Amino acid sequence: MLWKLDLTKFKSYYLNGLKHISCCDLCGAKINNTDLLGYQLSQALLCQHCINDLPYFDQNVVAGNLLNWPAIYHALPKIHFERLFAVSPYIYPFNHWLAQMKYLGRFELAGLFSTLLCAQWQKMLQTNIIEPVDLVLSVPLHIKKWQIRGYNQAHLIAKDFAEQLSLPYEANLVIRVKNNDSQMGKTGHQRRKNLANAFALQYSLASNVKHILLVDDVVTTGSTASEISKLLKQAGVETVTLVTVCLTLPK
Repeated sequence: MLWKLDLTKFKSYYLNGLKHISCCDLCGAKINNTDLLGYQLSQALLCQHCINDLPYFDQNVVAGNLLNWPAIYHALPKIHFERLFAVSPYIYPFNHWLAQMKYLGRFELAGLFSTLLCAQWQKMLQTNIIEPVDLVLSVPLHIKKWQIRGYNQAHLIAKDFAEQLSLPYEANLVIRVKNNDSQMGKTGHQRRKNLANAFALQYSLASNVKHILLVDDVVTTGSTASEISKLLKQAGVETVTLVTVCLTLPK
């Protein structure tokens, strides 16, 4: 209908308008059109110089899968996902931004994170052959924690990521049924024990869903994503790729 807004065009006009009035979140410079790895970025938070200077993982070295890095593979024992894709180590400025998004409600950072993920993901696909993606999911929050915080940062990132890549996204397939203690400060073994049977599927997966992208904001031991991956494997999924903004590197 004519009265309905074209949300894609509206978002484009909105971001272009912001670029004329916005200053870079890191250096304060005026923001113009930006790109990463040859891909135009739809964001209005960083200038080109700061985009270039961010601490990215070199996807070419690990063939788009950080589990190919021996130190990371051995630091994530007993995992049930096959691929790990991350933009950056959990260091400045990403650790600063993630804390702001999680605790201060800086929702605009979800667009920045998803845009950086999309640019690196598309560049990775040019040199690496992977299974077609059937579905995108996000790591869920328990309903009580969601009510307190008011939002799930992983959902905000995953929704925009899937939209930019024109992939199907399900926000409510996986639910968290146990309101576990915080994972902060726990060892990998303690985290796995804490997360046992913490997730469930609300409905059955279609039989053709074989490769799922599971999106989270930051990964430390991989225990949460692994528990969800195990559940998805039991439902017939063959491959789970964990997509995250940041990875906490092993010491």
